[in-house]
Amino acid sequence: MEDILTEIPPPSRFFQEDLNNFTPPSPPLPSPFLLFSNPKPDQPFRPYLLIIALSSSSLCVIDRVPSKTLIGSVILPEIPFSGNTTEPSLRDKSCNIYAVNDADKLTLLVFVQCSVSAERSNVVAKLLIGGQIIPERVLILDSIQRQNFRGKLSPDETCAFKLETSVVRKGQADGCGGLELVKGLDYLPSGSMVDGLSAAILSQCQMRNIRGTLCVFWPEYGGSVVSLIKSILQKNVLHGYDLSGGDAEDKSLRTGRNRDHAFDSELYT
Repeated sequence: MEDILTEIPPPSRFFQEDLNNFTPPSPPLPSPFLLFSNPKPDQPFRPYLLIIALSSSSLCVIDRVPSKTLIGSVILPEIPFSGNTTEPSLRDKSCNIYAVNDADKLTLLVFVQCSVSAERSNVVAKLLIGGQIIPERVLILDSIQRQNFRGKLSPDETCAFKLETSVVRKGQADGCGGLELVKGLDYLPSGSMVDGLSAAILSQCQMRNIRGTLCVFWPEYGGSVVSLIKSILQKNVLHGYDLSGGDAEDKSLRTGRNRDHAFDSELYT
């Protein structure tokens, strides 16, 4: 006699995708939007340079830029405000926009301190590029994800690579060195890839014919990569700015966003 308690149940009469028909669909998320401190700013902003920091180490370095003024934020309805501090902090889950005026050349800094899903990356990129913000040059700072890199990345090795839009590459080929924003970095090796928000922003720059550069660093945390980012910015972009700070290296270890490192294993090395 069969044991009805331990016997494997018969297969369902429904396919797995059919079972979802009995649950109501989730309501769509509201669209992200820009919120500025001045309700009626002189829009659109046309900065000479837009720096977008996504990795924890780049956030720590950019946070050292003096005399920056908070002018707005990117509001993502799925990111709760609970737990954020009253004053802007690297520990907050936020996406704030700062302005830096330097010799009549406006520079905007975007601190992306929250995880942006792949499904929301394009809409956020369109908010930052080409709508209310039309930059002349764009610099994106992110980290290399080991599963996307073709080759071996040692935890003890610090490295950086770059990707550029075609207008920058064409300018270099034509002998217009002034179009190159970051010099001295190798290009991301063939077969490697970049995804997420950084890729979406660079794509927006490409479609709008904007001089865009994406710099990716390895590892994401640590004093060595903080020093490398600081050196690249002071040499190429933020001339004359004092980005020194004794606690920046410690911050890079304490304040990162919680990323999904499920694939960060020796399988991909």
